Amino acid sequence: MTQAVDVVLQVCGLRCPMPLLKTKQALSSMEVGQVLKVEATDVGAWRDIPAFVALTSHELLTREEAGELFIFYIVKGE
Repeated sequence: MTQAVDVVLQVCGLRCPMPLLKTKQALSSMEVGQVLKVEATDVGAWRDIPAFVALTSHELLTREEAGELFIFYIVKGE
C-alpha cells in the first residue's frame, strides 16, 4: 500500500535541530488532514520528530528506516 502524500519535505543532510524545525514550519503551512512526508538523514530525527508529534494534535501515521534515510508520514492535526 502506498501512502497518499500532500507535501514532501526533504531535510537530508541537515543536522539537528533543523529537520525538526523544518517539519514544524511545513506543518504550520498545511491544511488539517493533509499528509506530510519527511525524509531525513540525521539520526536524531528518528526520536525528535515522533516526540514532537506526540506533544501536538498531529498524528504520526508511520515511520520507516531505509538505510541511512529516515521517513515519516505525519497527518496535520487541528
